[in-house]
Amino acid sequence: MGLLLKEGIDTDLIKTAVIAFFSIGFLIVLINNFSFFKTKLPNYSFQLAGLIGNTSFLGIPIAIALLPTNTINFTIGFDLGTTLFAWIFGPFFLQKKEDLNTTINFKELLKAILNSPASRGIIGVLIVYFFGLERILGDYLWIPARIVIFLAIVIVGTRLGIITNNKARFSKFDEGIKYSIILKLLILPLIIFIVSKILNFDLNETSAVVLQAGTPSAVSTILMAEAYKTNQKIASQILFTTTLISIITIPISAFLLNIF
Repeated sequence: MGLLLKEGIDTDLIKTAVIAFFSIGFLIVLINNFSFFKTKLPNYSFQLAGLIGNTSFLGIPIAIALLPTNTINFTIGFDLGTTLFAWIFGPFFLQKKEDLNTTINFKELLKAILNSPASRGIIGVLIVYFFGLERILGDYLWIPARIVIFLAIVIVGTRLGIITNNKARFSKFDEGIKYSIILKLLILPLIIFIVSKILNFDLNETSAVVLQAGTPSAVSTILMAEAYKTNQKIASQILFTTTLISIITIPISAFLLNIF
């Protein structure tokens, strides 16, 4: 709320949410309709972990640290689009075949979407606008907003610490995990970079969406894997590995964006 009130909600937020949502959807369709890609990423666990990023708790803090605050709508919009796709289609994709005919639980789906920091922030801002308090609350919430962003990084580190308690799980991983890591940290950011150039984004706008696309796999991929008892180990390995590698790839991406 603090970040959005500082800059205001505009069409940039909606635009980047649409970009994130349909880019991920396009890649899911592409992977599953071409045998070459399907053999590399044979199931939805690999695919979702390679496309759904940790935009809420890592991507937004990174964007705030590296970019001007006027790009916050681009980062939050991308987070919203990613969150919507993950919780709309993720549970459906991860259901076992014998359960595919069951109806979608829209109540649980709505609850999951509303639990996203992006969704909550947008709803809160709309309420504030309704009562005409945006200027007052915008100033008051700006400082705690930045504090929360820094603390979000601590949350990511804590979750990784819990995961690493079982070190044996990460000693080896198969080809599918390797391709999922490549998709998450290299291919998806490259595709978003191309899309942003087609849409004539400037340097900061391009950096905002590309850095969001290049974030490591989201914790939500583990939560969904656990909920549906589907490839939990795969989801954990990809999250852990992409988070470690992103320590290198994100600074390199930021450097290359400034060059190109």
